[in-house]
Amino acid sequence: MIPISDYDYVLPRERIAQKPVDPRDHSRLLVINRKMALLQDKLFSDLPQFLKAGDLLVMNDTKVIPARLYAKKSTGANIEVFLLEEMKLNLWAVMVRPAKRVKVGDRLIFGKGIEARVIEHQGEGLRALIFDGDVSVRTSLLEMGQMPLPPYIHYDEQLMSFYKDRYQTVFAKQEGAVAAPTAGLHFTPELLAGLSAMGVRQAMVTLHVGLGTFKPVETDDLTQHPIHSERYSLSEATIDLIDETKRQGGRVIAVGTTVVRLLEGIVAREGQLVAGDGVVKIFIYPPFTFKVVDALLTNFHLPKSTLLALVSAFYDRASVMSAYQHAISNEYRFFSFGDAMLVV
Repeated sequence: MIPISDYDYVLPRERIAQKPVDPRDHSRLLVINRKMALLQDKLFSDLPQFLKAGDLLVMNDTKVIPARLYAKKSTGANIEVFLLEEMKLNLWAVMVRPAKRVKVGDRLIFGKGIEARVIEHQGEGLRALIFDGDVSVRTSLLEMGQMPLPPYIHYDEQLMSFYKDRYQTVFAKQEGAVAAPTAGLHFTPELLAGLSAMGVRQAMVTLHVGLGTFKPVETDDLTQHPIHSERYSLSEATIDLIDETKRQGGRVIAVGTTVVRLLEGIVAREGQLVAGDGVVKIFIYPPFTFKVVDALLTNFHLPKSTLLALVSAFYDRASVMSAYQHAISNEYRFFSFGDAMLVV
C-alpha cells in the first residue's frame, strides 16, 4: 500500500499561475541534481547550461483541440461538454457538467443547428454522444469550441485568442489532445534553435493527453487508482535517435511526463521501443526502474496526483516533496501556466 497522503502538500492559492509569462522562456526553472542532492534556482532560458552536445530532447508534438463546448437540453438547462475522443464518425466520448442532469436519451442542442443524443453512460461525468446526420460535424464543433483550460485557471472570455496561442507548444502539430503537455510550453523557437546549434538533438513523439491525466486520486491507496489509456504514435526515426544517443553516452531527456509515459509504457509492455500507433496504459509510482529516460523536464503538479507520484519515482518522494516546499517558499508559479523543474 502507498498512502496517497504521502503525496499531499499545502499550496497557497496565489501560487497557482493564471497566465503564462511572456516570453515563454522567462518562466523560472528549478534544477534538481540527483547525484549531488542540489537545488538551483534558474530561468528556463538557462536550460542550455544543463544540457550538452549529444543529449536528446524528446518532445510531445500533440496539439490541443478546442474541446470545451456549451449546449442546452430541450428543457433549456445549460450543459458544459468536453470532447474527449471521436470513436467513429459523429460518435464522441465526452465529459459533461453538471453530470447529474445528463441522462441516456437526452438531446443536447449546440450552435449551428447541431444536435446530439446521449446514448451511453460511461462513468461519472462521462457520456457517449451521437451527433445527427451522416456528414462529419467535427470541423463545426471545433470552430465553436474553446480551449479546455484546467478548472484551476479562471477563464477570461477576453483572453480567448491568447489562450489558443499560449496553451499550445510552439511545436504542436498532431491534433488530438484535450490538455496541453505543459512542460513544452516554455520553449521558444529561438531557444530550440540555440540548443540545436550546440549539438542537442530533438525528437518528436505524439501522445494525445486526455482528461484522465488529471483525474484526482480518490482512493486512500495510490496503487488502487484506476489509470487511463492514451493514444500515441512513435516513429522509427525517433527510436533510432534514442538508440544512437544511448550508444554514444548522451542523455535522453523527456520533455514532460507524457513523454515518460509513452516511452516507458511501450518498453514495459513490449520489452523494447516499437514504432507504430497504438494505446499505452501505464501507472508509474515508486519504486520504478526507468529503462529509457535519463532526465526529466516537467512542471509542478497537483497535490495527491499521479503525476507527482511519477516524478517521485524518477527521484525519490522525500526529495521531491522537499523541492516542492522550496518552490513554494521561493514563490514559484505552479501547474499548467506555471514554472518548470529539471531533474538530472
